[in-house]
Amino acid sequence: MLSQSNIFRTVWTPWVLVIAGFWLSSNLVLDFLVMPVMYVSGMAANTSFAAAGYSLFWAFNRVELLCAAALLTGVLALRHQPQEFEVCRSGGRCRWALALSIALLGLIVIDTYILTPEMSAMAFSLEGAAQAALTPVMAGLHSLYWLLEVGKLVCLSSLGWLCLSDLRSPNMACTTANVLD
Repeated sequence: MLSQSNIFRTVWTPWVLVIAGFWLSSNLVLDFLVMPVMYVSGMAANTSFAAAGYSLFWAFNRVELLCAAALLTGVLALRHQPQEFEVCRSGGRCRWALALSIALLGLIVIDTYILTPEMSAMAFSLEGAAQAALTPVMAGLHSLYWLLEVGKLVCLSSLGWLCLSDLRSPNMACTTANVLD
């Protein structure tokens, strides 16, 4: 039977795992499917590529901000329910989960409010100017973008691994069973 306290209690571990998985998979699709297809199809040579790229990344960065905020909220909630989150029973693993969540939020804030606007502004100026002078700067910005992407993928994978190991632990199965009974 569900008690009053169990009805409103949220089981956060699966939600954190689902959000991390969604964010990880959407990053992989954007970086390794959408952008290469746009480049190979010749859209990168099109004069409207800068506007299309800015619109795509503007929307995607906002989704990433929501995911980062939800992950940080979930990890903070799990810290206040240590019986549910095995990671938070051991202080070191709990600190890693929190550090990864904060790092993800920091990476996406840098990506959203610094890197993407800078790259877009440079791409808009490249449309009408001589491309040879600005190409090394754009290559550096692309390198920084890929460095941030690798950081996000590593953080998301690590956080997902921490949560997945909790779902596999026998204590988590008992907690979930108690909520459902």
